[in-house]
Amino acid sequence: MNITTAVSGTSARITPRGEIDHDTLPSLRAAADALPARVTDVTWNLRHTPFMDVAGLHLFFTSAARDGAARRTTVTGLREQPLRLLLLAADVHPDTFDLTRLLLAVRPTNVRRTASGRPDSVPHRAG
Repeated sequence: MNITTAVSGTSARITPRGEIDHDTLPSLRAAADALPARVTDVTWNLRHTPFMDVAGLHLFFTSAARDGAARRTTVTGLREQPLRLLLLAADVHPDTFDLTRLLLAVRPTNVRRTASGRPDSVPHRAG
């Protein structure tokens, strides 16, 4: 796993290259823990992450700064499988996996919505 980190003021962007799983979770957490204390917003760019297992859920929903500071976490560049996992987790446990917090204003355009307006657990390609 190759991890690139860029810090600009109070924002940071972490870009992992490779799969997010149990084996890579410690290095990803270490990258987040190494951020300066002034960082309050962390964006994970997943465009180079083709696969993510439940370790990604732990990373995004249970991460806390080493110094205990609260950081807003968002993700961008979601590929099909990581997006599918996030949607499934949110569908099964919506109170635990709140995607509105993680995705903010970024809404995948290829996600079908249920009658209640919630995202379907399976993304569908437009076309």
